[in-house]
Amino acid sequence: MPFIEVTISAGRSPEQLRALIHELTFAAQRAVDAPLSNIRVVLREVPATHFAAGDVTIAERSPAQ
Repeated sequence: MPFIEVTISAGRSPEQLRALIHELTFAAQRAVDAPLSNIRVVLREVPATHFAAGDVTIAERSPAQ
């Protein structure tokens, strides 16, 4: 049973998150020929202030900041 976990910065629309779930599900199905009912996808949204690369948070990199 494929179990896909994604951590993503918060701020996407419900439609974008749903599209991501859809695309990941069907990519897993194509890649490993798993039945759709066996594929699990979990999205974890992290606030932009809690997600960093190179000691700079996404919030700090945002043009609005």
